[in-house]
Amino acid sequence: MARRERVVRMSVEQPLWRALTAYRVLALIYAVLLAGFRGKPYDRPGVALAFLAFLALWTLATLPRVANAANCTKRFLGADLAIALTGILLTPLADFSARHTDGTTLPSIWTAGAVLAFALKGGWRWAAVASTLVAAANIIERGEPSRDTFHNVLLVWVASIAIGYVVEVARASERTLARALEIEAATRERERLARDIHDSVLQVLAMVQRRGNALGGEAAELGRMAGEQEVALRTLVSSGLVPTTRVSEDSAEGAVVRTVDVDPDDEGAGPSDRDLRTLLAPHAGSRVSFAEPGAPVLLAPGAARELAAAVSAALDNVRVHAGPDAQAWILVEDEPHEVIVTVRDDGPGIPEGRLDQAEGEGRLGVALSIRGRLRDLGGTAELISVPGQGTEVELKVPKVSRGKAGSVR
Repeated sequence: MARRERVVRMSVEQPLWRALTAYRVLALIYAVLLAGFRGKPYDRPGVALAFLAFLALWTLATLPRVANAANCTKRFLGADLAIALTGILLTPLADFSARHTDGTTLPSIWTAGAVLAFALKGGWRWAAVASTLVAAANIIERGEPSRDTFHNVLLVWVASIAIGYVVEVARASERTLARALEIEAATRERERLARDIHDSVLQVLAMVQRRGNALGGEAAELGRMAGEQEVALRTLVSSGLVPTTRVSEDSAEGAVVRTVDVDPDDEGAGPSDRDLRTLLAPHAGSRVSFAEPGAPVLLAPGAARELAAAVSAALDNVRVHAGPDAQAWILVEDEPHEVIVTVRDDGPGIPEGRLDQAEGEGRLGVALSIRGRLRDLGGTAELISVPGQGTEVELKVPKVSRGKAGSVR
């Protein structure tokens, strides 16, 4: 199977940066229009014109800086806020009556964009510092705090801190989600390895243990050692290690998730589907009856291999638990939207609760080799067993894989 590492950078706050970019442009247009259509001309129009021209150039030139958290550096934030504060303090120089009226400052609502950039980059604490500096500049510009000044300052202060807090919560959720995705990917990879080990190494160790105990003598000691290694290996593949989530040095850039994708269709698979009958026919024998449709049962190559492996695991369980004299039957049904394979035996059946006990002991035959395979294919695996009446395993695989959408009962 082909394995490839996939790296995904998650950033739930990226839409906020795009919104901030648009806000800065619109706020610039508003400030320019407000200055151009004001009823009373500036006492020193040169001061207002020079500042607004510089503000326009700065805003347009720095749009890439507010496109994402990585480009929005601390140095840029400091310069951006300094320009906003300068515009506020220059207002009385351009309009002598600004201290005695409730008119707007030169940057007007553009100042809020500088404060919001602090909130997006550093959270509510950075937002509190920036909005406090803006409040102080507004009070200095007015000479004394008025009701309208207090209202505007409080609005910016509360809004920026609230947005900064929301951003911090979003980042924490983002890291939690990244961790969950890596755990899920690592679990799928561990289960795939456990299935492969169960179908090969563990089966051999179990056979050596049984044959050694039957032969006795030195073979019994060999069987005992094989049994110990089987238990140790089962414990290893059942526990496994989950890698630590990588996050960027700047938490505002988002979490980096590294997962291993396994594509079963990449292993020597051609573009055409496989006939499932050719993979199951070798199981037919004196103790195994095989019933198949008259036409080919086509599945994607990877799905056909995995389904055939699940059938093999079911037959292995028949040989181990039902005894060498047990009779088994394989029935293949080709439905319009799915393929159904039923494996039935006439053994003693499975006592109630035995499957859960076996899974707790690290025995992976049903949990991973059968159910795990069908789950990854988007199918279902249903096991019906009545003590004294044998066991039936029904495997259903959709012809168009649904991946994790499938359920396993």
